[in-house]
Parts: sequence; C-alpha cells; structure tokens
Amino acid sequence: MAKVIPFKAVRPTRAIVGLVASRSYQSYTLDERESRMAYNPYSFLHIINPGYKYDQVITGEERYKLVKNRYLEFKEDGVFITDNKPSFYVYKIVNRHNQSFNGIIAATSAEDYENDIIKKHEDTIESREETFKTYLKTVGFNAEPVLLTYPDNVKIAEIIQETQKNYAEFEFTMTYKDTHYLWKVDDEAIIKTIKDEFEKMNTIYIADGHHRSASSYLLYKEEKENNAKHNGTESYNFFMSYLIPESELVIHEFNRLVKDLNGLSKEEFLIKLDGAFRIQNRGVTPYTPTRPHHFSMYLDGNFYSLYLRKATYEFKTSLDELDAQILYKTILNPILGIEDLRHDNRIEYFHTHGKDEIVNVKGYVDSGKFKVGFGMCATTVKQMKKIADEGLKMPPKSTYILPKLRSGMTIYEF
Repeated sequence: MAKVIPFKAVRPTRAIVGLVASRSYQSYTLDERESRMAYNPYSFLHIINPGYKYDQVITGEERYKLVKNRYLEFKEDGVFITDNKPSFYVYKIVNRHNQSFNGIIAATSAEDYENDIIKKHEDTIESREETFKTYLKTVGFNAEPVLLTYPDNVKIAEIIQETQKNYAEFEFTMTYKDTHYLWKVDDEAIIKTIKDEFEKMNTIYIADGHHRSASSYLLYKEEKENNAKHNGTESYNFFMSYLIPESELVIHEFNRLVKDLNGLSKEEFLIKLDGAFRIQNRGVTPYTPTRPHHFSMYLDGNFYSLYLRKATYEFKTSLDELDAQILYKTILNPILGIEDLRHDNRIEYFHTHGKDEIVNVKGYVDSGKFKVGFGMCATTVKQMKKIADEGLKMPPKSTYILPKLRSGMTIYEF
C-alpha cells in the first residue's frame, strides 16, 4: 500500500516566488544561467550554482557545501519560510499550450521504492545515483519533486477541485508562459482522506525523476544503517514527489539523430533497412508517423516512411512492442552499430514540442552535423505501466513527459 504523507515545506514567500522558482539546472545554457543570476538575486540558480558568487566553476563536495551555505542564507534573509505544520500541497500548472496538470506535492516512501510499490520504467546510472546521494546528504534538502502518477481517484480529484476554489498560496507565470498555483492543505480530516486513498493503491509509477528517487533511496539505506534508533518516521525515510492522476500525464516522443551510416552508402543502408521495414520515399514532403511501429526517417534530403515487417520481428515482452526498442533492435544496433544508447556519442536525442517536430529533424540533418534522423509515435501511459509492471526498463529517452516541474518552489528538508 502506498505511503504518502504531508510535510512541512520550506517555500518562497508569495511576493517573490516567481523570482525564486527555476527550471532544472541542466535545461539552461551557460549564457541563460548567467543572465538570470545577474539580473535576479532571488533565483534558485544562485543556490545550486554557488560558484557564480566567486566567478569560478566549483565542483564536487566543495560545491555541495556552498550550496548548503547559499540555501541557509536565503532562509536567513527571509526569502524562504517554513510552514508550521505538516501539509499536503495541491499544485496546478497551466502551460503555454493550455494543458492543465493538477496534483498533490507530498512526501513519498523510500521503503515503497525498495518494495516496488513505487515502480520504475527507466534504467539509472549508478555513478549518478551515488553523486546525487552525496549531494543530498551534504545539502540536507530536496528542491525538485519526483513526478509520480497514480490511477485516477474520485475522492482525491474532488479534494483537489474543492481546494482550488480557495485563495491560492501563490500564483505566478514563468518566462515561457507556464502559470503555477499552489494551495496548502492542513485540515486533519482532509489529510487523513488523502493518506487513506493512497494507502488503497497497490502501485504508483515514476513518470520522471528516476535518478532523484534512486538517490533518495540510497540515502535512506545509508542513514537507516547508521542510525541505531531508526524507527521509520525520520525525514530521510521519504522524498518529495508531485503526484498526478494518469489521465493528466502527457507523453511526447523523443527523436533520434545519428552522425553517420556506420560506413554504409545510402543505397546499402536502405537495402539493409528493407529486411525489417516496408520503405516508401516521400520526397520532400514531411512524413509524421501516426501509428505504433511506423517510423519516419530523413536521409539525404528525402523523407521516408518505415513500416515494420511484423512477420520478421518477434514480440516476446511489452518492451519488444515499444517503438524506441524496435528502432534499437532493428536499426540502431544491428545496422548502425550503436550498442550503448546512453554513452555512444554518435547518437543524440531531441524533442521540440509541436507538429513541426519532423521538420526540425530535417534541419539537424541538413546542417551536416547528422546523417540521418528518425521519428516515432509517443509512448503511451499504458505501455509505460506495463513495462514497469514486468520489471523491464525502457531505452533512454523513450519518453518526454509533461508536466516539467520547477526547483525551489517547495523544499523538503532531511
């Protein structure tokens, strides 16, 4: 049964929350980060990039210690406040495409992660897990929730809807026209109902944040082993998550771009593809696949449609049905010689929201940086869940999931 509990959030004051909240650190270019920090002294980027204060790049545990110092300074200066009682936080995002996401920020159980009540669909890299565990242990807080999804629940939906009729703790709009709302839920009866409804759920799923949840679990294991008086209620037993119903989770596709044809000529490459696909040259007309197991390809100035020859491909597991896996097993690995999808520098992934996705593939290939580009249909929530239920893992960049969350808006302290 899923254990989901309220917590005392540390959060920015209403007046400056829009200045504090930031996208994930990696989503900014260096110029973007420096520009925001130069003109906004309240940005959470000042905390996670403490070397900016000294005009130098600082890495490793030295950086982690400075992150903690900047965080404490923000608290001392009154940028952050701490709620006086454990609460759930109803959180709504309306993005620039007018998509609305409604869920609850809460503390979720590391033990549930261990026991596979919180299920995963993506592999993680051990070195990154360890690095972020050390970071969490040093700084003592988690500032970006893991995105979890749960089966639609009538009672939780009613609570969210009723809560949203009240005056929000804050409402602000970010640079890219995403509007964020937050309501605090500290009524004991409502808290109990929310906890009880989640306890009825056998499984919830990680949608985004596999490394953050894995690192939080490693921290939990370490702290538990080192605490002779461990009782399961300590803050390290939990990590911050944003839980939304499955019906509101949005998944887009990631495109694949490859730098060469593995020594093959265009004609040799197309002949090899013919063994697994029905191929049609669409000329200069962009082609976007609309069905599973159909792919788009852009090569040497032409668009192609690729339809999987199902008679030659074996479907053994739910993973075998995933288009990203099909692309790997039929083209990327056997023909283009790409074995390690995470570390081979011959392949790159990108997503740009909107119907012109395949046109962007064309632009990357025409630039000369890449030789060929592939597009596919988006993974479904049903596929993601089935793969997680079978204990399998998707290839990297199989999903581009919305909503994208902000750092520094609610903070969970260990």
